[in-house]
Amino acid sequence: MATQESESTKPTVSNGEVSSNGTAATTDGQTVQTAENAQDHQQQQQAPNAWQVIKGVLFRIFIIWAISSWFRRGPSTPDPNTPAGAPRVPSRNLFPKDSLMDLYVYVSQEEVFTDFNNTDELFWFHRDLVYGDWTTGESGDGCYQHYKELDIPEKMQQNGSLYIHVYFTKSGFHPDPKRKGQYRRLATVHSTRMLNKFKRRKFLKTKNLLTGETEADPEMIKRAESHGPVEIISHWHPNLTINMVDDHTAWVKGSVPPPLDQYVKFDAVSGDYYPIVYFNDYWNLQKDYYTINETLTKLPLRLNYCPLSLWRWQLYAAQNARSPWNFLPEDTYEQSDEDQDSVKVALLETNPYLLGLTIVVSIVHSIFEFLAFKNDIQFWNSRQSLEGLSVRSIIFGVFQSLVVLLYILDNETNFVVQVSVFIGLLIDLWKITKVMDVRLDRENKIAGILPRLVFKDKSTYVESSTKIYDDMAFRYLSWLLYPLFGCYAVYSLLYVEHKGWYSWVLSMLYGFLLTFDV
Repeated sequence: MATQESESTKPTVSNGEVSSNGTAATTDGQTVQTAENAQDHQQQQQAPNAWQVIKGVLFRIFIIWAISSWFRRGPSTPDPNTPAGAPRVPSRNLFPKDSLMDLYVYVSQEEVFTDFNNTDELFWFHRDLVYGDWTTGESGDGCYQHYKELDIPEKMQQNGSLYIHVYFTKSGFHPDPKRKGQYRRLATVHSTRMLNKFKRRKFLKTKNLLTGETEADPEMIKRAESHGPVEIISHWHPNLTINMVDDHTAWVKGSVPPPLDQYVKFDAVSGDYYPIVYFNDYWNLQKDYYTINETLTKLPLRLNYCPLSLWRWQLYAAQNARSPWNFLPEDTYEQSDEDQDSVKVALLETNPYLLGLTIVVSIVHSIFEFLAFKNDIQFWNSRQSLEGLSVRSIIFGVFQSLVVLLYILDNETNFVVQVSVFIGLLIDLWKITKVMDVRLDRENKIAGILPRLVFKDKSTYVESSTKIYDDMAFRYLSWLLYPLFGCYAVYSLLYVEHKGWYSWVLSMLYGFLLTFDV
């Protein structure tokens, strides 16, 4: 497996959606504008914990298992488009094992490359690579490396794009179709990819609600006023690996399981498939990307060529597979870049035995969590008497769930988290119907239009001593919590920046609930 690690001497910028509070970072004389949130407590979003990382890993293990099950299935079904419904014929790799290949790598601003005679755009040429060879190369693992610093085109500094065009040809052939004697379609494999990566920078206009002042960088405030609340910025990472998958599976066209079908390309005439060229940037952490701006003069690029086994390629393909929630916008459900990085860092830095133990414990925790949820529903569904149960705690739980839901909506949290909290709120509301008598009063309507909801304590609760102790417990608790709540509200108003009064109320309530774990 080839990993890419950026050099410590290269400028780095924290990416993703960032607030307007920014600082300027200088590395080797090159100043890169960064955007870091100076009020971490405002967003109240902590780094993913171990449980969140393990859930992501388990989800990917499930995808890998699903892909493997496709390979174990029976023969393909007949194709109705073929004569007499004859079964599809398995194909073969157009590049046999141990074929000699030449590698051509071009870097261009054009997405469709045709200028093969321009030597300035030929980034790397390597002759006589052996397909499927794992013993040659600089380190004896079949890998080769090439490093070069690129001049930054003017369009790149203005959010332009730069593309890499990779061609593998059988030895002696050339990728230029205009060279009739040297070009051969079935002897040429081509793949293209954008080298730079566009990311959103989100400006959060926060201020002290009493003074109107902010600690945000004045330059970032100007950019927010000129570019709007969201700015699209081009970023760069200096490392990329070109993998040629060592695979000679007899794939059947139309029966390649997803997401592998995105990479296996068949020739329309012969029916055989081309070798799989995979651009591997999985180990490029988001923190190692940096902004492309007017201060940069050179773009370092280190390319690695390595063979890749079919099994490892399946792992990478599963990791990069699109979420099954494909009916949602791409940026709604997909894990954030920080979540992806947490999984990578856990795999790289965690002791394998500790990681395995954590996975086992997480699976057991998931089972117990499901059983607790099931028992909670069964308990409230079958409960007849409320003696010994606190009705006020159920009502307060609804308030807590509502505050959390409104807070995460205001801070644009991940869609799955929003759905999870919303379902929890619905369950808490359902519990209200189990501890109180709820009915519609159609005689005393609200504004003469809407029926009025009437809540009444159940007789089993009123007639028991539980109500007395319930009222007493909440009264004594309020003597302690109300002063603390007032102090926290004043502190949040004086020292914390907010988007507005609505955000202050939600942030204050949410922070108080978390701090004192009410």
